[in-house]
Amino acid sequence: MNVAKSAGKMKRTDRPAAMRAKSGRNRSALVHPTISDYLIQRLQSLGLRTVFGIPGDYVLGFYADLEASPIDVVGTTREDCAGFAADAYARVTGLGCVCVTYCVGGLSVVNSVAGAYAEKSPLLVITGAPGLNERGRNALLHHKVRDFDTQRQVFDKITVANTALEDPLTAFREIDRVLEAVIRYRRPGYIEIPRDMAKVRPTHPHTPTVSLVTSDPSELDEAVAESVKMLSQCERPVIMAGVEIHRFGLQKEVIKLAEKHHIPICSTLLGKSAVSEGHPLYVGVYEGAMGRREVTEFVEKSDCILMLGTFLTDINMGIYTADLDPSHCIVATSEDLRIRYHHYHQVQPGDFIRALARQKFACGKRAIPKAHLRGPVDFVPRKGAKMTVNRLFEKVNTILTEEMIVICDVGDSLFGGADLIMHRHTDFISPAYYTSMGFAVPAALGAQLASPSHRPLVLVGDGAFQMTGMELSTIHRRGLHPIVIVLNNKGYTTERFILDGPFNDIGNWNYHKVTELIGGGWGFEVFNETDLEKALGAALANKDSFSLINVHLDPMDRSEALERLARRLGEKVE
Repeated sequence: MNVAKSAGKMKRTDRPAAMRAKSGRNRSALVHPTISDYLIQRLQSLGLRTVFGIPGDYVLGFYADLEASPIDVVGTTREDCAGFAADAYARVTGLGCVCVTYCVGGLSVVNSVAGAYAEKSPLLVITGAPGLNERGRNALLHHKVRDFDTQRQVFDKITVANTALEDPLTAFREIDRVLEAVIRYRRPGYIEIPRDMAKVRPTHPHTPTVSLVTSDPSELDEAVAESVKMLSQCERPVIMAGVEIHRFGLQKEVIKLAEKHHIPICSTLLGKSAVSEGHPLYVGVYEGAMGRREVTEFVEKSDCILMLGTFLTDINMGIYTADLDPSHCIVATSEDLRIRYHHYHQVQPGDFIRALARQKFACGKRAIPKAHLRGPVDFVPRKGAKMTVNRLFEKVNTILTEEMIVICDVGDSLFGGADLIMHRHTDFISPAYYTSMGFAVPAALGAQLASPSHRPLVLVGDGAFQMTGMELSTIHRRGLHPIVIVLNNKGYTTERFILDGPFNDIGNWNYHKVTELIGGGWGFEVFNETDLEKALGAALANKDSFSLINVHLDPMDRSEALERLARRLGEKVE
């Protein structure tokens, strides 16, 4: 796996001009960039085009340098929204960045970063901090919490690497170290810049470091040989594609392996759309007892399950209802490779998948369940029929195209969305493990800025929309045109089926009228199937602004997937 190569590609800033500097001129000013400029140059060298955030006095100097650079700076309504947007941007492009001020900004983005850490999204947090010269004994500076390093200590728990750029002698190396870790492990990193350090120019030359992460050849050979033996002896193999296939860009390698040996492919919920769901070898989403019966039986009757980039979370595994025999599993992730009960710690998943694809072996051939091979059914609206969740998803399935990215928030938006058919790989985004409400609307901002040629289709519950839906203001200001469908059931329906009570009720907003507040966009109110048909038709035709569709649903209505999930969770609460 060549994850660190890009981290080493950076040209020195105007070196020939610096070498021609004459005596009496400030050579260091020509040779060495400031700490702020170097960080921006490194971000550009990694392909970053957009930064999300909210400015504050401790980070204004760095913000000014960002604005002067080619990087697009997108201001959001809230810091956690900036984090969600940057997370989605990272999932599409391979690196995202959020920039906020000290503590009041940094601590507000903690939840977003925690979700990115849990779901392996390469998100960089840049934050300002009080200047080193301001930090007198017991100085009570605004935004400070307890100690000056309190914020960094918090982020230490939810990032793979972190640093405070307090020493010009090590600042450039520290930037390289954090960026390398973010790219290598596909998890968040944290860089703190005291405001009196942003313009400092280190006095010594620096070349960005390059580290190449490779597998141990002996371990790789042995792991491949053991896997080939296991696969050769099986009659019912299946590949389970997980989230790391997204994160490390291994979709083509997985398809090559599957096609060469005719091995069927399923995905986890977190890894949904890791491969195109229109591929003839694709089976469906495996979710244990939560999933469709034919997919569950197909996977659990397999005698060899090749789990690639898959993490065994409770949601992925149907709240631990999965029935997968470890003696039938090969599990390859960036953290470990396990074959049955044998562990290989120095084998990278990309190296393993490519090496396995080169091997010649014969394993059993299986027919794909016919139930999955059907395409979306035609949606014919029934006059006067009230909207239901299942009918909503049936309709949504008929409008999906290769130009859409589906973004699902938590709850029935996610569980009902599991059966949507994604036409391309990497076009389904959701916090399917960390399950933080409020992800989807700001994620639409990040996803469309990351891939302007694709249109987000957002499925979000009314509770989640009330948390972060005002990010439509930024979406409107940027001229973007996602379609946002609000599942309006007047509360937290997922929790109602776990343990009901008045604490699950929320106020009923006129969501479709948010366009009047924002000053743009199209709003639609839907009560029945005919309304939905008309609203979606108009929304699809609207390419100039966002469209919001307020779909009224019964408070106790739910998808089949949610009903199965709620039953399992209810058993645990009781």
